[in-house]
Amino acid sequence: MKSKVLALCAVIILAGCLLLFTGCQPNYHTGGGVVGGTTAIQTTPRPPAHTTRATTPAASPYYGNYGRSAVEGNSTAFSFKDVELSASNKIGWGLGSAVDSKNRPIDALSAQSKYGELGAVFINENTDNRIYLTFDEGYENGHTPQILDALGAKGVRATFFVTYDYCKNQPELIQRMINEGHEVGNHSWSHPSFPDCNGDRVREEIMKLHDYVKEGFGYEMRLIRFPMGEFSEPVLTIAHELGYKSVFWSFAYSDWEVGNQPSPEYAYQKIASATHPGAVILLHAVSATNAEILPELLRFWLGNGLKPDLLP
Repeated sequence: MKSKVLALCAVIILAGCLLLFTGCQPNYHTGGGVVGGTTAIQTTPRPPAHTTRATTPAASPYYGNYGRSAVEGNSTAFSFKDVELSASNKIGWGLGSAVDSKNRPIDALSAQSKYGELGAVFINENTDNRIYLTFDEGYENGHTPQILDALGAKGVRATFFVTYDYCKNQPELIQRMINEGHEVGNHSWSHPSFPDCNGDRVREEIMKLHDYVKEGFGYEMRLIRFPMGEFSEPVLTIAHELGYKSVFWSFAYSDWEVGNQPSPEYAYQKIASATHPGAVILLHAVSATNAEILPELLRFWLGNGLKPDLLP
């Protein structure tokens, strides 16, 4: 009996050593790696609600009264060293936490340099006082009128990326966006992952919505945001050849789950502290929190000499 126990212990110890030797670990990268042939995006969990609203975010090395924590960063992670490892060249766009002396995300600057010639926009490097508000509109959750009211009260224009379903179901809001000087952008006909589609399908997804909006509203779109932020160089090339700029973002956070909204206190601090010159800010219009804090954010930006504007 004693010899059997000793033999079992020896087997367990040997198995443990084998695992350590082979470096056995799950197939994922926490810093933005490749999973199943695509670049991984790491999301952060929703933090606990704050008990008091932050009115002035922490000091920043660039702006005196706001900056981004180098630890917290944005809600997604991305690493350029991993892009070339993707067998399918499908890239899921996200951001790490590193910033430069102006609080600008290093990854957004790198992406702009790498893909700018293909019409991609991640950040505007050539401004010290412009920022760009963009809203994704997959469906209406009742908050877009409130968002438009807040923008109109401050004379601020923004870009709204819409799908066919949104255009079909919310023509009055589309017309209001146009009438009030906002930009309506293309978010595809049916919201597929573009790198998973062939070239003809990508062109169809872009141009069917383009023609629908042109015929229905007399408005010609020039900006596109790829569904899920997933792209590839061939997809960028197709959009560019169709006369489009492909708009990504230099800030985004987890705001799209309507049943799991961040607190207004957290969201305000998150957005304000990440603000940087030339920022392309992605917000989801389905978010009740975004609609609630937008007037306060606009006061904050304008009060600090920043001008929310349309993308050039």
